[in-house]
Amino acid sequence: MGRGKIEIKRIENTTNRQVTFCKRRNGLLKKAYELSVLCDAEVALIVFSSRGRLYEYSNNNIRSTIDRYKKACSDTSNTNTVTEINAQYYQQESAKLRQQIQMLQNSNRHLMGDSLSSLTVKELKQVENRLERGITRIRSKKHEMLLAEIEFLQKREIELENESVCLRTKIAEIERLQQANMVTGPELNAIQALASRNFFSPNVIEHPSAYSHPSDKKILHLGYFFPFFVFSFTYECVKK
Repeated sequence: MGRGKIEIKRIENTTNRQVTFCKRRNGLLKKAYELSVLCDAEVALIVFSSRGRLYEYSNNNIRSTIDRYKKACSDTSNTNTVTEINAQYYQQESAKLRQQIQMLQNSNRHLMGDSLSSLTVKELKQVENRLERGITRIRSKKHEMLLAEIEFLQKREIELENESVCLRTKIAEIERLQQANMVTGPELNAIQALASRNFFSPNVIEHPSAYSHPSDKKILHLGYFFPFFVFSFTYECVKK
């Protein structure tokens, strides 16, 4: 025979009420445990008896669960308020940024020499001081870069001089070896001069028939053979 439906109302009998409380409390704690394990939920249960005794269950720290509950309630109730506060904050920040941008643009125009009619003498003096400080820093940086460039060029000059000395030394060594194995410079110059010398004018060489006298032809032949004779004689002397 099944259990009958129990009317949900306060039990007047103190003993029956205490027995029902103990049974229902244990069942409630068991259900809370099962809910936390099966559903991986964060559960906190607090029960006070009619005598003021505390019974509690929590699968986590009960204080952190209560704080989380308070925060969730406050966030839900103050969602509109927080949105309004954020909107006002961003509006104020936007106004500040626009004001700063306007000030920077005016300052740049003043440094460029524009829109100076609205400035006082004191403000013009401040702009002048800013320009002078800027020019001083620019000149200092320019001198620093020039000194670095000069130092680099001086080092490069020393390197090129060293390379030039090395090249001259190598050239002198090569010339010395050539002089040891070949003729000397003056003799070589004399040979080249004799070989390249032209004893007769181009007209004489190109038109030998202009000299009809036999003696002229003999002179012409002697003129052809004389340079080769001198060259051969000089070369034989050098070989000896």
